[in-house]
Amino acid sequence: MMRAMATIGAALVALALALNQSAFAQSGAPRLPAAKPNRVAAPGENTAPVAPAGPPPDMAYGAFQRGYFITAFSLATDRVTNDGDPKAMTLLGELYAEGLGVPQDDRRAAEWYRLAAARGDSNAMFALAMFALNGRAGPRDRDASTRWLAAAAKLGHPLAAYDLALLYVEGQMFPQDFSRAAELLRIAAQGGSADAQYALGTFYKTGRGVPQDARQAAQWWAKAVLADNTDAQVEYGIALFNGEGVDRNEEAATALFRKAAMRGSAIAQDRLARILASGRGAPRDLAEATKWHLISRAGGETDLELDDVINKLDLQTRAAGEKAAKPWLDTIEAMREAQAAAQQAQPPQATPARR
Repeated sequence: MMRAMATIGAALVALALALNQSAFAQSGAPRLPAAKPNRVAAPGENTAPVAPAGPPPDMAYGAFQRGYFITAFSLATDRVTNDGDPKAMTLLGELYAEGLGVPQDDRRAAEWYRLAAARGDSNAMFALAMFALNGRAGPRDRDASTRWLAAAAKLGHPLAAYDLALLYVEGQMFPQDFSRAAELLRIAAQGGSADAQYALGTFYKTGRGVPQDARQAAQWWAKAVLADNTDAQVEYGIALFNGEGVDRNEEAATALFRKAAMRGSAIAQDRLARILASGRGAPRDLAEATKWHLISRAGGETDLELDDVINKLDLQTRAAGEKAAKPWLDTIEAMREAQAAAQQAQPPQATPARR
């Protein structure tokens, strides 16, 4: 009953869609943790984060993390002047790119990134890839963006490796190469990218670029689940329910489906509805099954078998399910209307010519 629905075609679509959500679609510099509003440190105040014994704390980065952008700029400038530190150069690039503590200036940001990249800093290389992709500090240049991604990925930068893998899946900048994509996904996955862990698990599930291996697929999905990746929760839940590559555990699968369902996954909502309708993995609850089936269907998931089950319910049970689903259905409809209005409000954009 709980067969996995994702085919390799669906997986590739998911990877292509992920391109718009990944760092490859973000503008600007490497994503540093969110910081507090800009202020100058008080005299004598220690701006460095508390750190365990080991290498001395990065005072400039610590100041940045806490929102002391002017202090971070001063400390980073001192490190560049005295030590030629490439990480400090990258931090200066970030400050100029985002206008934090200094006037926003893409040209100066790019200069600092280039200096740091020339000294081997992979974060600076990734930032230059984003600048080239988005036309900051110069014209858009996808070839240059790809070269910088490749350089950063070679040094093990997880986001660069993930984005480069997507390009090998896409097959436009390079010939389509699933083996190379899998190698890059492994670099990114080992570097902690949950998106890459999920994608690599999908590769193992389907046998694209790597030998088909359900156990390896489940292991990579399990890692991504620890990082709260919703797609991995669905796939690992399916593996747990079916006992594919991992010991069968219907209750644990149900918990994952419920978590992903609450986050809007139509597939998870459908799986949860099936569980509640059958009583496998959770107590049977036909009203709750109706609720999740209606929500899943509104999200685009088709399940004719469940349609038949729900249509045969007594009026009271079905009405209870419909009432429970209504807030979700209203929200889905409101979101669709808002998206349609936003698309109509946007001016048409010219499609850049491909080389």
